[in-house]
Amino acid sequence: FEAAGIRSGRIGTVGYQVADREVAATRTTPEAPDLQRMLREMVSAGCGACVLEASSHALALRRVDCLHFSAAIFTNLTRDHLDFHRDMEDYFLAKRRLFELLPPGGVGVTNLDDRRGAAFAAVAARPVTYAIDTPADIRPGPLTFSLDGLAFEVRTPRGTLALRSPLVGRPNAYNILAAVAAAVALDVPFN
Repeated sequence: FEAAGIRSGRIGTVGYQVADREVAATRTTPEAPDLQRMLREMVSAGCGACVLEASSHALALRRVDCLHFSAAIFTNLTRDHLDFHRDMEDYFLAKRRLFELLPPGGVGVTNLDDRRGAAFAAVAARPVTYAIDTPADIRPGPLTFSLDGLAFEVRTPRGTLALRSPLVGRPNAYNILAAVAAAVALDVPFN
């Protein structure tokens, strides 16, 4: 968003950015009143977008129920939070709630390399898919992994985008593909 000239905020595990102010994260997704306060601060500061990491805990506890999302992203379903969720099905249902909260025209971005990805795409009114190993809307060209980071082309319906990132590893390649898929679906211009 910032590269496209859209001032934005961020709320997630690594911290909260409210306009120009960085705030330490107390949890991935804040409690609903704190979240609403931060979003109001972003709007007041002229932010046109916010990237929010909606944790499965926050979805299960309904911290984000009153938000109007433009897009949702499903990255993967692993055995991370079975201390909170009863089982994998309960965890899946919690994550799927984000897609169920989308408005009628909302975009559901889904990783088809995850075995549950197709189930998320089926819930979205406007599904956009990404993958490394599976046919999808957004795919990488040959990936170059090194200790210096990632380098690859991303093939999209809008054309090919050459990317370099100091981030390393396959999980970060997936995250980059997810971000590009969301940007394409939301018509954020490439720079």
